[in-house]
Amino acid sequence: MKILVKILSAMMAAGILLFLAATLYVFLALVPELPSIENLEEAELKVPLRIYDKNEFLLAEYGEHRRIPLKYDDIPKKIEHALLAAEDDQFWQHSGVDPWALMAAVYELVTTGNKTRGGSTITMQVARNFFLTKEKTYNRKLNEILLALKIEKDLDKKAIFELYVNKIYLGKRAYGVVAAAQVYYGKTLDELSIAQSAMIAGLPKAPSRYNPITNPERALIRRDHIIRRMLQLGYITEEEYQTARAEPVTAELHAAEVSADARYVTEMVRSKVFETFGQEKVYTSGLKVYTTIDDHLQSAANRSLRTALLDYDRRHGYRGVAGHVDLEQVTDDPFEAELVEAERVGNLDKAVVKVVSEDKVQILLPDFKSADIPFENGIKWAKPYINENQVGDEPQAPSDVLKPGDVIWVEKKEEEYWLASIPDVEGAIVSLDPSSGAVLALVGGFDYFHNKFNRAVQARRQPGSNFKPFIYSAALEKGFTAASIINDAPVVFDDDSLEATWRPENYSGRFYGPTRLREALVKSRNLVSIRILQSIGLRYATSFAQKFGFERKAMPYDLSLALGSGAFSPLEIVRSYAVFANGGYLVTPYYVDRIESSEGELLFEGRPLRVCQGCAEQGEAVAIEKSQESQSLEQAKDQQAQPVTEYAPRIISAQNAYIIRSILREVVRRGTAVRAKTLGRSDIAGKTGTTNDQKDAWFSGFNDQVVTTAWVGFDDQKSLGARETGGRAALPMWIDYMREALRGLPVNLEEQPEGMVTVRIDEETGERANDSSRHTRFEVFKLGTAPAEIPQVNSANGQSSSSEQPAITEEAIVEDIF
Repeated sequence: MKILVKILSAMMAAGILLFLAATLYVFLALVPELPSIENLEEAELKVPLRIYDKNEFLLAEYGEHRRIPLKYDDIPKKIEHALLAAEDDQFWQHSGVDPWALMAAVYELVTTGNKTRGGSTITMQVARNFFLTKEKTYNRKLNEILLALKIEKDLDKKAIFELYVNKIYLGKRAYGVVAAAQVYYGKTLDELSIAQSAMIAGLPKAPSRYNPITNPERALIRRDHIIRRMLQLGYITEEEYQTARAEPVTAELHAAEVSADARYVTEMVRSKVFETFGQEKVYTSGLKVYTTIDDHLQSAANRSLRTALLDYDRRHGYRGVAGHVDLEQVTDDPFEAELVEAERVGNLDKAVVKVVSEDKVQILLPDFKSADIPFENGIKWAKPYINENQVGDEPQAPSDVLKPGDVIWVEKKEEEYWLASIPDVEGAIVSLDPSSGAVLALVGGFDYFHNKFNRAVQARRQPGSNFKPFIYSAALEKGFTAASIINDAPVVFDDDSLEATWRPENYSGRFYGPTRLREALVKSRNLVSIRILQSIGLRYATSFAQKFGFERKAMPYDLSLALGSGAFSPLEIVRSYAVFANGGYLVTPYYVDRIESSEGELLFEGRPLRVCQGCAEQGEAVAIEKSQESQSLEQAKDQQAQPVTEYAPRIISAQNAYIIRSILREVVRRGTAVRAKTLGRSDIAGKTGTTNDQKDAWFSGFNDQVVTTAWVGFDDQKSLGARETGGRAALPMWIDYMREALRGLPVNLEEQPEGMVTVRIDEETGERANDSSRHTRFEVFKLGTAPAEIPQVNSANGQSSSSEQPAITEEAIVEDIF
């Protein structure tokens, strides 16, 4: 008996010593090392950088963590109940630690040697997620318990639960329940069913093991267990339980929903934001960038570019299938069997030919879909590609082109599919608001993920005749008029800078003799353009072009400049055309309107140089230089925006801009861009551009509200092929886009500026018309530049007199000039 008492006393003493030692260890070693939780409520959650269009529709997000924070009051009860049933049904009662759950975990560890139970409360998970590492040690568990007690002491339950639902990782880059609802179901929390809420609630325990996409069977078991717990805890009724249990697994991987494919421009935005703030934190601090992009116009730009490139590709024949699989070895679906990778490039989908019949082809698409390609519309075009100028014979049946098992690309055209190829040819389209330089839409290629080279801003290509309006504008400043006569005749130059004798020609190969300046630009006469440049001088022309934003180093110092032999990006070209559209002012393209913090605090605001007619003396605007140096997020938050009115500088006179604009409208009415008349508008103007050997095709056009440049070419600068001019390859892209961009906008023919006169001239001589003139038209001139009246002899009395001009009506002027 005495021995037993001694043993028990020794054990009690040892227990007390062990308890005292553990207590001392906790309070002397662990407690002092615990992190401070003073700022836990203000803890910055890792929220990605999000980029929006001008209407606040999402365009893109950047960052590893997909998270959308929410407040406790916004958490639906079914989500709250599902999480409590899954993780901690005593959350509202305990003080941070559930002793019964811990004891159960310890008992399981002692009896089985396994650590399947963690015994962690929601508060302990908050402590772990915000402050501790993922290593599974007893020391970390003690820290977790102590931190949980500390958190419960300093924060109320609602704040703790709010931190939990925003912080937890739920797989597939989703952090927090809002992101999980979007990732797995493409829904908001309010739209989730009880079963879907339970599925999400099952993820915190093991996001990979219980993931409904990668492991749907195990996820279903976990979901049903949580639904049963919700019933047992009184969160749902028996009827709701039965309905939820019967619901199938509907989870799919949903990318962040974006309103338009704008990856080329959002990458520009991402780069600018990183450059401005200069730190990795921009990807995790929840910055919101609002751009000038219009999501509707961005979608239209994508469609128009892809349609133009696919149309070009089909004109030059079919380049063959993408691969072949043996369907006899496939018992079900070649995509499901992973014999063919499900891909989408631009607006093209990969498909497998299943059955070839006389008038159509049956195809298999990813996700167990099937469709038909009709022969007449979708396959008959597929003459074999030989080279850019030659194709083979037209197929007479689908079997001439395809056979079962062929892996192909298809384009969905309204309700049917057409055979297609990923185009080798590339393109770009940029659209601006000419009054401010705001970028409305920008596409730098067929598909960003197929080729990330942004041709809209990075490709520097020869503009060809697209550059001529700037030479003609310079000529107007040098004393030429729209009625000036220049001889369209052969020229030969022995120019050392050109390294050879140069014999330029018009595109048609013909010569037209004496030609008015207006007619030369409308018909894009090369020889007249060269003679004009020769007359005004290279030094003057290059200096004048620099006013439009063209860099001097990008322009050759020889007469080939008249034919557009410089090298410029589509963004540079569209900016320069905006000068004609807005009446003579140089705007600066911009695409970031403002940047806000995650709390909505303004960090940056774009202040474009705006066109303001008549804002300063004699209508001349004043340019105010501005610079925005790189700054940290903290500096941006402290900076107070000072409203400053800034105006774009006038670089050419209103009269000069008006005359060029009137000529470019005539290019559309009867010149090289006559196809644009299909838009049915009298206020559009523009110019085609084609370079030597058809390596580049351009069209730049505008009205007073939208200016747009379209370009088509190969990245390796090979020829587009015979007859692939700007009017054929690039203009259709511009037309398709501008049809949407101008929809609903009023037709606006601006008033003739002061300091101009309109007179009737002789079309053959460019002089003022008289009674002997056979063909006449109205022409506009700057005051003091109109041709003088020609005295005539009055046959009745022999007296000389000036020719009497008929009354000029507005309708007649519009008919002649526009």
